[in-house]
Amino acid sequence: MKKAVSFICLVVCTLIWGTTFIAQDTGMDNIGPYTFNSIRFFVGFFAVLPFVFLLEKRKINIQIKNKKKDFLKLILPVGIFLFLGCIFQQVSLLYTDVANAAFFTIFYVLMVPVIVNFLFSEKLHWAIWPSVIACVVGGYFLSDISNATIRFGDTLVLIGAIFWALHIIYIGKIINKFDLPFFIAMLQNLIVATLSFILVMIFEEFDFSKIKLETIEILYAGVLSGGAAFALQLFGQRNISAAPAAIVMSLEGVIAAIAAWIVLDQILGLNNIIGCSLILGGILLSQLAPIYEKNYR
Repeated sequence: MKKAVSFICLVVCTLIWGTTFIAQDTGMDNIGPYTFNSIRFFVGFFAVLPFVFLLEKRKINIQIKNKKKDFLKLILPVGIFLFLGCIFQQVSLLYTDVANAAFFTIFYVLMVPVIVNFLFSEKLHWAIWPSVIACVVGGYFLSDISNATIRFGDTLVLIGAIFWALHIIYIGKIINKFDLPFFIAMLQNLIVATLSFILVMIFEEFDFSKIKLETIEILYAGVLSGGAAFALQLFGQRNISAAPAAIVMSLEGVIAAIAAWIVLDQILGLNNIIGCSLILGGILLSQLAPIYEKNYR
């Protein structure tokens, strides 16, 4: 039951992320990527803050009191990896299109099992590897970039995918040691917002009049993606390890394609349908194969 709830949390998380790419892209019509990221994650911080006081205030002192160093060793990498993943992804949208960015971002699905298997020596179920291949190939068909030009922005997305992978891995580590999903979500939002603001002060002009023009995009990306989705990711990874969690989160591309079909009237071609099917097949294989073997062998 717990694993089913975690699975639902990850699916809802990807549902939000899959519709956030458009907000990230259009949100830079009047402001720079660092400004957008900074404001977005400050909004996410304040969105999660009330839940910390209402639900986790007592638990924080109990769980962290004698483990402050252990907590810092995990929360700092979590925040920094999220910051780097977001920055590379956000800046990449200045140099590539959403389709390319969506495809190359999905490479974190491949990187997570490679990192946990070879660097952290974690044993993975055999179903992970064919599931990963299905998701990456599905992402290729879904993004329909066969005739697209590979751009400088795509390199930035790939670099960002490494940090997304590390973020997913460290989220798994911290939520298994400290059961404080809202507190962790709040702190990682604060870290990303603060580091992004430093870049704003160095490279961009902080203009409130221009920021107001992107209010809807910032609120959507901040409250829903920065606040709700990253909190749901933590709830999801409570009971699902990093590699299968990454596979589930590849559903982001499917959601983005369906959203574009419904909201933007974009046609779902044969390639898109094949891509969706491969990703869904990969997700089902990664989740159902271990259950089948456990119950019927």
